[in-house]
Amino acid sequence: MSKDRILPLEGVHNFRDYGGYVTTNGGRVKRGVLWRSGQHVDATEDDLGRIAELDLKHVIDFRGRSERTSYPCRRHEDFGAQVLFYDGETAALAPHVEAAEGVLDVESAHAKMEALYSRLPQREPVLHVMRLYFDALSKGEGASLVHCLAGKDRTGMAVALLHHTLGVHWDDAMEDFLLTNTAGNIEARVAAGAVAVRDKWGNISDDTIRVLMGVDERYLAAMRKAVEAEYGSLDAFLKDVLGVDEERREALRLHLVEA
Repeated sequence: MSKDRILPLEGVHNFRDYGGYVTTNGGRVKRGVLWRSGQHVDATEDDLGRIAELDLKHVIDFRGRSERTSYPCRRHEDFGAQVLFYDGETAALAPHVEAAEGVLDVESAHAKMEALYSRLPQREPVLHVMRLYFDALSKGEGASLVHCLAGKDRTGMAVALLHHTLGVHWDDAMEDFLLTNTAGNIEARVAAGAVAVRDKWGNISDDTIRVLMGVDERYLAAMRKAVEAEYGSLDAFLKDVLGVDEERREALRLHLVEA
């Protein structure tokens, strides 16, 4: 089922449907309404046409102001979705670029990515966009797209938390998270990431770049461990920090889960 999730585009990486997973109540997350991707600055005209066919109602953009300025999203002439974002910086640098500082090899890159994921739940600008994300989806107004720069770290955390909210098993949420490593044109995505990383930090090896531009089970596990250490559970974090109480969970299930 992983291949049919991917929308093959030329200039937008990691664009895919994250619905379709079974939930604990025997339902299934709807297909065709939940989309995730990386940034759209290199979208071709054909890409824009295919994205327009999705009839998006909300685009949730986790990038900060400088990222949006440096990598402005191209839009179809008929684009009419509401774009939700934080009017400031959600991170000093894109997470994969931030994690590259001082890395010497593949293992240190993994360690830096784990540490970064453990801090993501503490970043208020990121949490602000998370709240916008859950609020928009709970309204049930139609299809949505969530993205950041590479579509894997801030976006990956948001998608995993939504999956948990809808009753998707953690193993399936992890499977979706790991699809970043195989979705679409991996080599083009790694090459694009390499430019940003090396512009900032110099000559980092290809193997290390590949780690920074991919994902690993350890990263999402580090996020969950940090949340549970601070709040006791993902559910408590969702309720107390992101405002996803039982009423909002029910609204999300109503709009996003089918029997």
